[in-house]
Amino acid sequence: MKNIQISPSILSADFSKLGIEIKRLEEGGADMIHVDVMDGHFVPNLTIGPPVIKALRKHCSLKFDVHLMISPVHKYIEAYADAGADIITIHPEATQNLGESIKTIKDLKKKVGVSLNPESRIELITEFLDQIDLVLIMSVNPGFGGQKFMPEVLDKIKQLKKIQQEKNLNFDIEIDGGINFENCKIAIDAGANILVSGTTVFKSNDGDIKKNIDLLKLK
Repeated sequence: MKNIQISPSILSADFSKLGIEIKRLEEGGADMIHVDVMDGHFVPNLTIGPPVIKALRKHCSLKFDVHLMISPVHKYIEAYADAGADIITIHPEATQNLGESIKTIKDLKKKVGVSLNPESRIELITEFLDQIDLVLIMSVNPGFGGQKFMPEVLDKIKQLKKIQQEKNLNFDIEIDGGINFENCKIAIDAGANILVSGTTVFKSNDGDIKKNIDLLKLK
């Protein structure tokens, strides 16, 4: 099993002091920073764009794990790469040509992530698994933080893990949505090695970020 990594979602941070919040995550042992980008079109919410990511970049040396929930996504990839994203994750439904979008991210020297919503089939991405660095499995319907974990998506992670082992592929499996101390173990046991968590990291145990990250890693 790969080492478990925690990618806290800044969707649950205090937006009035995001630079300070990101520094707290770095000092608390986060492995990367998860940035949820929503356009009010592909998902029913609006969050942040490239200028905010660029401004935050100077506050943190961790990788920025940028999840683009925007459509059409292709024309915005370069802007997020330039802003400081290290991993750019897109949805297959949000681009007219997934292969072309993957190539664009690679050409920009960024890691490629592809995300599957709870109802999205693995078949949408199976032919591309040898070209990508990360598969993000959504365990809630994307758009808002604080939703309840959907355990039925664990079967999708198990299928991915099986394909990965059979074909000797090397991509990370990330899970995002309602991840907490109660369900992190079943997500890890299913095959996830990166956990995205917002509310649990920022709010649990009186906001003790280091303790919360350690607990999610099953330390």
